[in-house]
Amino acid sequence: MGICEGRVCVVTGAGRGIGREYALSLAAEGARVVVNDLGGEMDGGGNPTSGPASEVVAEIVATGGEAVANADDVSSFDGAARLIATAVDAFGDLHCLVNNAGILRDRMLVNMTEAEWDDVIRVHLKGTFAPTHHAANLWRTQAKAAEAGERDRPVARVINVTSVSGIYGNFGQTNYGAAKAGIAAFTVIAAQELVRYGVTVNCIA
Repeated sequence: MGICEGRVCVVTGAGRGIGREYALSLAAEGARVVVNDLGGEMDGGGNPTSGPASEVVAEIVATGGEAVANADDVSSFDGAARLIATAVDAFGDLHCLVNNAGILRDRMLVNMTEAEWDDVIRVHLKGTFAPTHHAANLWRTQAKAAEAGERDRPVARVINVTSVSGIYGNFGQTNYGAAKAGIAAFTVIAAQELVRYGVTVNCIA
């Protein structure tokens, strides 16, 4: 029995790197995990593929855990909705959302292109907002059902990933730093708004 036994968790950007470790650690603690990854390169390029997410799912299943893969783009509002629906469809509920997905397009400000700015802001910042929006609506519905005596009150968690680049700054990362600072502010405000539904919101730098 782990500390996450019986919990259903979504981890975005979980095919590689830190996200992969989040997914494996949650599964090791008993969580059923939706492993989300678009499957592109670190800069967001390359062809999308479910390969990285499926590989992490295979690792979890091989150790006796439960997991499913999802390759939706979390910066797409509809894709984020499908991601949250995947958790409910596969495991019947959602208790934790880890917003980890991100890309890097490092370049000095004077040389940065509009696309390099837009893509990083979209994946990090909208990619945090969109899944959280859909998860929060699920938990709000559940909280209202709990008030009517139809179910237990949600006990849910949102964990966002910010960075010291957004707190202290880092050369060549105006796009990434601005997105990560935005995520920190988003976290503070979302925590204030969602506590009424039984949801805590925190971030890791």
